[in-house]
Amino acid sequence: MSDPIQSDLPADMAATVRSSPLYNEDLAPISSAHRRWGTKDIAHLWVGMSVCIPTYMLASGLIQQGMNWWQAILTVALGNLIVLVPMVLNGHAGTKYGITFPVFARASFGTAGTHVASVLRGIVACGWFGIQTWIGGFAIYKLLLLQWPALADSAVLSLLSSDHIQVNVAQFLCFLFFWLINVGIFWRGMECIRVVENWGAPLLIGLGLALLLWAYVKADGFGPMLSQPDRFETAGDFWRIFFPGLTAMVGFWATLSLNIPDFTREAKSQKAQLWGQFLGLNTTMPFYAFVGVAVTSATVVIFGEAIWDPVELLSRFDSVGLMIVSMFALTLATLTTNLAANTVAPATAFSNFLPRAISLRAGGILTGIIGILMMPWKLVADPSGYIFTWLIGYSALLGPIGGILVCDYFVIRRRTLDLAALYDPKGVYAYTGGYNLRALAALLLAVAPNVPGFLMQIGWVSRHPLWAGIYHYAWFIGFLIAFGVYYVLMAGYRPPSPVREGVRT
Repeated sequence: MSDPIQSDLPADMAATVRSSPLYNEDLAPISSAHRRWGTKDIAHLWVGMSVCIPTYMLASGLIQQGMNWWQAILTVALGNLIVLVPMVLNGHAGTKYGITFPVFARASFGTAGTHVASVLRGIVACGWFGIQTWIGGFAIYKLLLLQWPALADSAVLSLLSSDHIQVNVAQFLCFLFFWLINVGIFWRGMECIRVVENWGAPLLIGLGLALLLWAYVKADGFGPMLSQPDRFETAGDFWRIFFPGLTAMVGFWATLSLNIPDFTREAKSQKAQLWGQFLGLNTTMPFYAFVGVAVTSATVVIFGEAIWDPVELLSRFDSVGLMIVSMFALTLATLTTNLAANTVAPATAFSNFLPRAISLRAGGILTGIIGILMMPWKLVADPSGYIFTWLIGYSALLGPIGGILVCDYFVIRRRTLDLAALYDPKGVYAYTGGYNLRALAALLLAVAPNVPGFLMQIGWVSRHPLWAGIYHYAWFIGFLIAFGVYYVLMAGYRPPSPVREGVRT
């Protein structure tokens, strides 16, 4: 393959970029001639990412907090519509310039300050990688128990266990096996990921429809849950659950709203990235959340109890053949989500940290290792902690980063970047020693109001209604404060005109 940056930059400028310490082949801007992802590919990507066990179970936490089924689904859908806005806006730069998220963030945070944004995003993704890998490994473990039930009696690993969850040797080995599958596919590159996503998308939609049909037939309808009212005594009780729940739903994809350029840089056009994201995300997520609610409602009739965990549900199927096929589909769903949503971002962040020493492949290995060290089985052991601590907690970090990126690119720079300068450690994006101190100040000021609420959530300080109320809106508050503060601090800043954009608009 020819050099991917040759056709979009003059030869002398391309040579300068290649010689930069901020450059490696994985961080190179992709020229328009090398982009292969159309609307269908972007949509399939989002189907593959959206269909996963956390999506299936997403509405369950809201229903357990008192919502009825349609209130929970509406909250999920509204959260997706909100997060689609920064998703498409940040995706614009990826498609226009063919650049990754860490390279894009150099314009606002600085050539060195970009590590603050990309590593914060990467650490969250490592946690998600671990969570999804644990879930996929657990599905494999449940499948193996059908043939070898004695595996359930394997020794418990006390160092990995807690009051909420017991981890035995067989479970951990299945986790490591699925870990190897994820890392192995990522090792083969983005094109391999595209093929897996395109192949998996129709199968995953089929799985959801098949589960709905099974539930409807077995329960003579979808069961009692869809007819139950909410459990709120007043409208105020509803809003007290709705707003933190909505923030958590936004937080679910707040991660991708930052590093979406890692994928839209592969898009053939702005139209492809916009419609691909809208059609893939805003249909699949509400649909699969509804599948989770409807099927779980049916389990009350079929099994006499609500079974929210699809792995547990599939393990109860009468037909061994059907169970095997279902478990395979479930593992595929977890794989397609993990590859795109949780591996690319941290791998790119680590590669950007030391471009000459860490390739994208090496970054993927580091992602996997950190994902294990974060003990993901403990993160998902408590559903309440999963939504109100994990999802809202990291949204308080990522919302401000998103606000800075959007303000910088659309308001300050009016969608114009100096592509070559993004790879110049002494260029216009070097600011002060590589850091844009205005961006870092805006980030700190935007995160600060949510810190007391987070400390209350994890039990380190006593509760106070003011801080708890602010924390419920963590992503929104962080995004808006960062946007406003960054705009004020950058007042009077005149971004230089690029020598040559070298890219299509």
